[in-house]
Amino acid sequence: MTKGRLVVAVVDDDPRLLESLEDLLESAGYAARSFSSARALLISGLSDLDVLITDIGMPGMDGFELCDLVKKVRPDLPMFLITGRHEIANADRAQCVSECFRKPFDAQVMLAAIGNALRKSKNGGEHES
Repeated sequence: MTKGRLVVAVVDDDPRLLESLEDLLESAGYAARSFSSARALLISGLSDLDVLITDIGMPGMDGFELCDLVKKVRPDLPMFLITGRHEIANADRAQCVSECFRKPFDAQVMLAAIGNALRKSKNGGEHES
């Protein structure tokens, strides 16, 4: 069903944002997988993901904790944080991800950032010469 398409997982406890991002990603040719919590994503598994987008402020495991955990298992997986809180977007902890977006974010800017991160990961990331 997702054969040949890159898989982008989105984790957010806001169902409207999940639906909106899923529509955006699908329209851009990605296979979108939506999760209402970090726990739901972890239960589903990380092995087939090409990109992870997660909200920071969620009940249970927050986006920072999720990214820390995912980094241990999939260190090269491009990850993006989204947040509605301005001060969190500038936090030092956001340095472990590809980029952090403040809500409301520009959809085209996000799609371009995802494309850039995927190209970088396919080319060996920062180790290319």
